[in-house]
Amino acid sequence: MDSMIKHHPHDYLPAAGHDALLPGYDLLTRLFGFNRVHEKLIGQAELADDHRVLEIGCGTGNLAIRARRAHPSVSVIGSDPDPLALRRAQRKAARLSGIRFERGYAQRLPYADGEFDRVLSSMMLHHLESDAKTAAAAEIFRVLRPGGRLHLVDMGGDMTAHDGLAARLVRHSPHAAGNLGDAIPRLLRAAGFDCTEVATQRHRFVGRLTYYRATRPA
Repeated sequence: MDSMIKHHPHDYLPAAGHDALLPGYDLLTRLFGFNRVHEKLIGQAELADDHRVLEIGCGTGNLAIRARRAHPSVSVIGSDPDPLALRRAQRKAARLSGIRFERGYAQRLPYADGEFDRVLSSMMLHHLESDAKTAAAAEIFRVLRPGGRLHLVDMGGDMTAHDGLAARLVRHSPHAAGNLGDAIPRLLRAAGFDCTEVATQRHRFVGRLTYYRATRPA
């Protein structure tokens, strides 16, 4: 069984950290400023007509829905292992066409080789343990077409204690600390990607957010 967090009742970490907290998840993400983070990530993805887009770890669907609304000609799939979050995402997208939500794990994606032009990931990677991260990177590479791109934002990069109290806490978290420094670029390059850090910014609640673009070579 894949273990995303030890001693958790699921074999994944729920979107809000615990099932009981899910009703407040969307409010919390708005308060933390993730609407702007998602807008920035979508802009970096340079979505074009007829692109097929996959979001991994979609939670309640905020990023996937925003991408579809911003680019009505793209096809979007949101994938997540949490059935409660997926049901909430499906309700929120009930009036949108061209988008669907499916249960799946990033480390064993139920999609064909080369099926997608873009993969998006927001604040998901730090949920995974080391072996699952390696498997997820390989799976993302597999489902992207040659020349396709992963656009990822997460706690990462050169986070130091000077980035605030949240950064000091994150640096002592075994899951989040595994994202820091050059860990994410090394992970993605080992899977075969050409990886670039696109932007980084201090964030009051998570210490530092870093955006990456990883291209599957054509």
